[in-house]
Amino acid sequence: MSAIRISGLRKTYGDNVAVDDLSFEVAEGEVYGLLGHNGAGKSTTIEIMEGHRERTGGEVSVLGLDPADGGRELRDRIGIVLQTSGTDVELTVRETIELYGSAYRRRRTVDEVVDLVGLEEKVDARVASLSGGQKRRLDLGLGIVGYPELLFLDEPTTGFDPAARRRSWEMIQGLCSLGTTVVLTTHYLDEAEQLADRVGVMARGKMVAEGTPAELMSASPTTTISFELPHEVDPDALLVPATATYEQSGGATTCLIETTEPTRVLAEVMGAASSRGYELTGISVRRPSLEDVFLGLAGERPEGEEASA
Repeated sequence: MSAIRISGLRKTYGDNVAVDDLSFEVAEGEVYGLLGHNGAGKSTTIEIMEGHRERTGGEVSVLGLDPADGGRELRDRIGIVLQTSGTDVELTVRETIELYGSAYRRRRTVDEVVDLVGLEEKVDARVASLSGGQKRRLDLGLGIVGYPELLFLDEPTTGFDPAARRRSWEMIQGLCSLGTTVVLTTHYLDEAEQLADRVGVMARGKMVAEGTPAELMSASPTTTISFELPHEVDPDALLVPATATYEQSGGATTCLIETTEPTRVLAEVMGAASSRGYELTGISVRRPSLEDVFLGLAGERPEGEEASA
């Protein structure tokens, strides 16, 4: 079953096309990462799914409802974690959770929320006294207070230290194990790689690639082999391909070889080194990361591109 179904979505502002004939689906219980540079159209797409922005054309179904007129029924079934917080800083964490929870027919207790997001010791502290990371945890808590069937996460771990990010990832994975569907936007590509079941990459209002992180990474066949070139050794003696590049750092030369045949190339180089008595250090074999794939698909952000779309 699909929690979200989008077909031919289009959003224009005068002559500016923010979303252009976009189609994709998100399955129930799935974590779907929607990626793209600022201005790619992902925020506009998310706001349309949330019911906060009208579309120009196309069909959108969220939990079986059209978000344009889903009203209270839709709002009671979704949770939203915005990129920036709008909470009253004079309220305590407890008061804030109680206030937001009152908007839902079914809600988690304050104790359950603060336990899930790691704010147990700050439950009676004023929001103004929280650190940036703690405020972000509170935002996450407000997004899940109503037992959402569908949770929209916009840059959910901005400002988190590594331990807090890991805990948040575990919490999100735990929610999904209970059937919650998550739509995630993030600039941390390792976060999308860790959490997302599938990823969609947007550029200039269109979907340019979609699949699991593993599928997207495997679609790029190039592997990078690197090692420190022994001092005063001719690369030809090591059978290094002519396409190799070199980096200088602190008197050492690092050889980088991009190849679609890493097993063969590495075997030839190491065999040549061994037969001549050379010891290769700093050997690394690296497949493309999701970030590499994303940059290749989405490209660099053009200068002057609108940051809010």
